[in-house]
Amino acid sequence: MTDLDDISHELGISPAWREEFGSCWLAAPGLDPRALAHAMLARRARFVTITAIEQPNAELRLDYHWDLDGPLLTFTLATESHQIPSITELCPGADWVEREIRDYFAVVFLGRDLEPLMLCADDKPGIHLRNGRSQ
Repeated sequence: MTDLDDISHELGISPAWREEFGSCWLAAPGLDPRALAHAMLARRARFVTITAIEQPNAELRLDYHWDLDGPLLTFTLATESHQIPSITELCPGADWVEREIRDYFAVVFLGRDLEPLMLCADDKPGIHLRNGRSQ
Protein backbone atom coordinates (compact mmCIF):
# COMPACT_ATOMS: atom_id res chain seq x y z
CA MET A 1 0.00 0.00 0.00
CA THR A 2 1.17 3.51 -0.76
CA ASP A 3 2.44 5.24 2.36
CA LEU A 4 -0.30 7.57 3.57
CA ASP A 5 2.24 10.10 4.80
CA ASP A 6 3.63 10.32 1.25
CA ILE A 7 0.18 11.27 -0.02
CA SER A 8 -0.34 13.97 2.60
CA HIS A 9 3.21 15.27 2.05
CA GLU A 10 2.63 15.51 -1.73
CA LEU A 11 -0.58 17.45 -1.10
CA GLY A 12 1.18 19.77 1.36
CA ILE A 13 -0.99 18.91 4.35
CA SER A 14 -0.34 17.56 7.82
CA PRO A 15 -0.16 13.75 7.87
CA ALA A 16 -2.80 13.39 10.60
CA TRP A 17 -4.54 10.27 9.28
CA ARG A 18 -7.07 8.49 11.48
CA GLU A 19 -8.77 5.14 11.00
CA GLU A 20 -12.50 5.25 11.44
CA PHE A 21 -15.50 3.43 9.98
CA GLY A 22 -13.25 1.10 7.98
CA SER A 23 -11.56 3.99 6.17
CA CYS A 24 -8.45 6.12 6.58
CA TRP A 25 -9.50 9.76 7.03
CA LEU A 26 -7.54 12.96 6.50
CA ALA A 27 -8.97 16.41 7.23
CA ALA A 28 -7.80 18.92 4.62
CA PRO A 29 -10.44 21.68 4.54
CA GLY A 30 -8.48 24.08 2.28
CA LEU A 31 -7.25 21.46 -0.19
CA ASP A 32 -8.09 21.92 -3.87
CA PRO A 33 -10.03 18.79 -4.88
CA ARG A 34 -8.34 18.87 -8.32
CA ALA A 35 -4.90 18.52 -6.68
CA LEU A 36 -6.32 15.63 -4.66
CA ALA A 37 -7.72 13.99 -7.81
CA HIS A 38 -4.39 14.35 -9.63
CA ALA A 39 -2.51 12.78 -6.70
CA MET A 40 -4.94 9.90 -6.34
CA LEU A 41 -5.16 9.18 -10.07
CA ALA A 42 -1.35 9.12 -10.24
CA ARG A 43 -1.54 6.28 -7.69
CA ARG A 44 -4.16 4.49 -9.80
CA ALA A 45 -6.80 5.05 -7.13
CA ARG A 46 -10.46 4.77 -8.07
CA PHE A 47 -12.82 7.65 -7.31
CA VAL A 48 -15.77 6.30 -5.28
CA THR A 49 -18.05 9.19 -4.30
CA ILE A 50 -18.45 12.48 -2.46
CA THR A 51 -20.67 12.91 0.59
CA ALA A 52 -21.89 16.29 1.88
CA ILE A 53 -22.63 17.34 5.44
CA GLU A 54 -23.89 20.78 6.42
CA GLN A 55 -21.77 22.46 9.10
CA PRO A 56 -22.89 24.87 11.84
CA ASN A 57 -21.22 27.76 9.98
CA ALA A 58 -23.56 27.08 6.98
CA GLU A 59 -20.66 25.80 4.86
CA LEU A 60 -20.47 22.18 3.81
CA ARG A 61 -18.01 19.46 4.61
CA LEU A 62 -17.37 17.36 1.53
CA ASP A 63 -15.83 13.93 2.03
CA TYR A 64 -14.06 12.65 -1.09
CA HIS A 65 -13.80 8.84 -0.98
CA TRP A 66 -11.11 6.99 -2.96
CA ASP A 67 -10.34 3.26 -3.24
CA LEU A 68 -6.59 2.65 -3.30
CA ASP A 69 -6.68 -0.98 -4.44
CA GLY A 70 -8.47 -2.09 -1.28
CA PRO A 71 -7.98 0.57 1.39
CA LEU A 72 -10.62 3.29 1.37
CA LEU A 73 -9.18 6.79 1.80
CA THR A 74 -11.44 9.68 2.73
CA PHE A 75 -10.34 13.30 2.43
CA THR A 76 -12.46 15.85 4.27
CA LEU A 77 -12.61 19.18 2.43
CA ALA A 78 -14.82 22.23 2.93
CA THR A 79 -16.68 24.63 0.69
CA GLU A 80 -15.90 28.33 0.77
CA SER A 81 -18.96 30.52 0.19
CA HIS A 82 -20.70 27.29 -0.86
CA GLN A 83 -18.21 26.82 -3.72
CA ILE A 84 -15.53 24.26 -4.54
CA PRO A 85 -13.75 23.29 -7.78
CA SER A 86 -15.24 20.45 -9.81
CA ILE A 87 -13.27 17.25 -10.41
CA THR A 88 -15.51 15.97 -13.22
CA GLU A 89 -13.03 16.71 -16.00
CA LEU A 90 -10.52 14.45 -14.19
CA CYS A 91 -13.01 11.93 -12.81
CA PRO A 92 -16.09 11.67 -15.04
CA GLY A 93 -17.71 9.46 -12.40
CA ALA A 94 -18.07 12.56 -10.20
CA ASP A 95 -20.66 14.06 -12.58
CA TRP A 96 -23.80 12.70 -10.96
CA VAL A 97 -22.71 13.15 -7.36
CA GLU A 98 -21.65 16.77 -8.00
CA ARG A 99 -25.06 17.40 -9.58
CA GLU A 100 -26.84 15.74 -6.65
CA ILE A 101 -24.87 17.77 -4.09
CA ARG A 102 -25.63 20.93 -6.08
CA ASP A 103 -29.35 20.11 -6.08
CA TYR A 104 -29.62 19.14 -2.43
CA PHE A 105 -27.07 21.43 -0.78
CA ALA A 106 -26.65 24.37 -3.22
CA VAL A 107 -22.92 23.84 -3.69
CA VAL A 108 -21.47 25.57 -6.75
CA PHE A 109 -18.90 23.32 -8.44
CA LEU A 110 -16.56 25.77 -10.13
CA GLY A 111 -15.55 25.09 -13.69
CA ARG A 112 -18.80 23.63 -14.95
CA ASP A 113 -22.47 24.33 -15.53
CA LEU A 114 -24.70 21.80 -13.84
CA GLU A 115 -28.09 20.72 -15.07
CA PRO A 116 -30.40 19.62 -12.27
CA LEU A 117 -30.25 15.91 -11.55
CA MET A 118 -33.09 15.46 -9.05
CA LEU A 119 -34.84 18.83 -9.14
CA CYS A 120 -37.28 20.27 -11.64
CA ALA A 121 -35.98 23.14 -13.77
CA ASP A 122 -37.75 25.78 -11.63
CA ASP A 123 -36.70 24.36 -8.23
CA LYS A 124 -34.05 26.21 -6.26
CA PRO A 125 -30.99 24.21 -5.16
CA GLY A 126 -30.52 23.61 -1.46
CA ILE A 127 -33.64 21.67 -0.50
CA HIS A 128 -31.72 19.64 2.13
CA LEU A 129 -30.15 22.61 3.92
CA ARG A 130 -31.27 22.70 7.54
CA ASN A 131 -30.99 26.47 7.81
CA GLY A 132 -33.41 26.89 4.89
CA ARG A 133 -30.85 28.67 2.72
CA SER A 134 -31.49 28.11 -0.97
CA GLN A 135 -29.55 29.64 -3.84
